[in-house]
Amino acid sequence: MSARARLSDLSLSAVIAGFIAVLVGYTSTAAIIFQAAAAAGASPAQLGGWLTMLGLGIGITSLGLSLCYKMPILTAWSTPGAALLATSLPGTPLAEAIGVFIFASGLILLCGVTGLFARLIAHIPQSIAAAMLAGILLRFGLAAFVSLQSQFTLTFAMCLCFLLAHRLLPRFAVLLALAAGLAVAAWQGDITMGAQPLHIATPQWITPRFNFTSLMGIALPFFIVTMASQNAPGVATLQAAGYPAPVSPLIAWTALASLVLAPFGGFSICIAAISAAVCLSPEAHPDPARRYMAAAAAGGFYLLTGLFGGSIGQLFSALPAPLIHTLAGLALLGTIAGSLHRALHNEEHRDAAIITFLVTASGITLLGIGAAFWGLMAGIAVWGIQLLPTRRRRSV
Repeated sequence: MSARARLSDLSLSAVIAGFIAVLVGYTSTAAIIFQAAAAAGASPAQLGGWLTMLGLGIGITSLGLSLCYKMPILTAWSTPGAALLATSLPGTPLAEAIGVFIFASGLILLCGVTGLFARLIAHIPQSIAAAMLAGILLRFGLAAFVSLQSQFTLTFAMCLCFLLAHRLLPRFAVLLALAAGLAVAAWQGDITMGAQPLHIATPQWITPRFNFTSLMGIALPFFIVTMASQNAPGVATLQAAGYPAPVSPLIAWTALASLVLAPFGGFSICIAAISAAVCLSPEAHPDPARRYMAAAAAGGFYLLTGLFGGSIGQLFSALPAPLIHTLAGLALLGTIAGSLHRALHNEEHRDAAIITFLVTASGITLLGIGAAFWGLMAGIAVWGIQLLPTRRRRSV
């Protein structure tokens, strides 16, 4: 497809969805990146370089994969992995931490090249995958209305504007809700801009050092958590939305990017799930075949965050948290509804789907692995039990 034809698929709603996806992904998890970098002993200059490489890596892979496959493929850093690093890296030299990143990325690349991960994902029923996605997104939908307690005027204005616009101007409903939120927040004086100017952080090369204890005690759990809690939900999110995602190439390309960026602090680049759901929603574009431009637009915004490293966080942190939570919940309403419909539509898989949904929505963490993985495992287990043959009584 020519560049002109791709540009014709770009729409204002796709650009808005891409911006919201970055806003949700960055503001909800950037603090964990700071904690992980501090645990590894990175200096403030090195932390800025980490964020620069992560932004550039996510931007390039999101742009490249979305345009190549014409699917809304958005990448992200591993939030569960970063949380694990924040608690596991204290006391580990920075060079060994880089070795951990490289070793884990190598294992993920091996999974992508061999196709092992793709074979496992292919056996998961679509209804279970959709139920897992609905469970992941439930807390974001709830947060849109929980914010009524702390910021009633702001949240109510955004919800009312969204509902009216969804009826009259559906393609601009999220944008108008954002505009209403910004207007109310500015009126209330809740937007606080810092005085520090934007600057470009220069990435710094860190020569890796490999230690067997660190590789077994940190890198291996980091690999498992990233695959189970990030890549698996990310791929399932795409498939649940009806996109035949090429699993092995996606895993291989993102792992390769992580491997290249690891010496500069790019600890992981994975398939996004929560932020990607914004690009999968009808608000991104009514035509599913054109929603890939929303992920491509998000990739462009991530490139901007990468160019300015940690400074771009000032722009995001200036907005009140209830505004971001409400905006994310409203943008994901269509995806949540569609996921629940696909999850419960098939009566044969309904029990497995509802168990998957409830376990995922519970937010439990067991053995350092998040609820999305355990919801998936619970649903598969229930589905497997239902496949067991039943003993029939002989008629007398």
